[in-house]
Amino acid sequence: MIILQWCKTQIICLMILAYIGSIYIKEGNNLNRITRKSNCNLIFDAFFAVSQIAVIFDGITACTINYTEQVPRALNQLTHLGMYVSYELYVTLLFLYWVSVTVGMPKKPIKTAAYILPSIVSICLTLLFTPEIQFVEGKYTNYSMGTAVYICFTCVAVYCVLTVFVIVSKYRYIPRNKRESLVTTLICIVIIMSLQIIFPEALVSCLAATMITVSIYITMENPSIHGLEHYHHEMVTGFATLVDNKDDNTGGHIRRSSAYAVLIAGNLRKSRKYRSEITKDFLDNLVQSAPMHDIGKIGIPDSILQKPGKLTPEEFEKMKEHPVIGGRIIKDTFGHLFNGEYESMAYQVAMYHHEKWNGKGYPEGLKGTDIPLCARIMAVADVFDAVSAKRCYRDAMPLEECYSIIENGRGTDFDPDIVDAFLENKNEVEKIFANKTAGFEM
Repeated sequence: MIILQWCKTQIICLMILAYIGSIYIKEGNNLNRITRKSNCNLIFDAFFAVSQIAVIFDGITACTINYTEQVPRALNQLTHLGMYVSYELYVTLLFLYWVSVTVGMPKKPIKTAAYILPSIVSICLTLLFTPEIQFVEGKYTNYSMGTAVYICFTCVAVYCVLTVFVIVSKYRYIPRNKRESLVTTLICIVIIMSLQIIFPEALVSCLAATMITVSIYITMENPSIHGLEHYHHEMVTGFATLVDNKDDNTGGHIRRSSAYAVLIAGNLRKSRKYRSEITKDFLDNLVQSAPMHDIGKIGIPDSILQKPGKLTPEEFEKMKEHPVIGGRIIKDTFGHLFNGEYESMAYQVAMYHHEKWNGKGYPEGLKGTDIPLCARIMAVADVFDAVSAKRCYRDAMPLEECYSIIENGRGTDFDPDIVDAFLENKNEVEKIFANKTAGFEM
């Protein structure tokens, strides 16, 4: 088995990838059954498959290049072509994966085409120059040199530069945990590729592919982590819906008001004024926090929540306690379970969503931008759903009247920018209202 001495590193890498792949398939299928989702991350799936193909070709070429007298040159060229092309596809899919999980794939096809253009050019040039490849005899092992090799390394460099550009231009929009993984991936590529260039006999490209793929799986795509996130979201939404049912709702208020809040935040982010504040972390936390805004109603008597007529002044004062109760519940009950940023936003949404832009709200009478942005967003979403839905004490108002209430509150009850962001996309609002949306996850 002398031949194994040339490809033992690649064999070990392939065994690691195969093991991770088997776990990914098994746990991924279980997660899909739990979440009732059948659509997987196709880019990661393709990336994972290509990483294994690249390592296979890497191992084959490590053997064939050391038996140039026994292996026909054409076959050696063909296996090297497979390795170069698979690594070029690998870095392309790696870049597309990072774009998809951080800032999202561009909606314009021309921009997506621009992302993959360097790969297409690189593969075409590799096909053109592979016949000119040179097999060099080294001290420990043979290795390949030539234009095709330089083209492959250039493709890697181009996508590293593009990744850096994405990081720099969209840094605040990239979730913090993904920034760390993204930077680590870049450092790994640069170090190992530099080592490969300086010491061409090292043949460590397979190590880079394996380390990066395993790292992404563990930190980003592990179905067990996604399962915990799903259970967390279900627990929060279920608890919030249970509380929502106390005032004669069916949970629809939770889903709709949360969807309105996410819609508003997405529209606000288009403005340069809010782009740095409404990051991907902000949006993710808002999705989880919005259902908690009325959780304090658990401490309000049913006789008040379900009263069919107008509340007395005393009853209304009691009702006004629910933001403080909600804030306290989040701090005392949920605070130690989740990350600090989420806890802070959930607290702000519950505590301040009844504050008004002119300072005449409750419980603290905050004014203007002293009210946290997430609470100002939730205020508009909450009021619109409250007036547009049927309640125990009145029928639902016509949509145009509901829009008028929001518009008339611009600059008094509500932040003018948030009102504008809400009203600019009435078609989406009405889809949410009609329950045509499947949910409100980002």
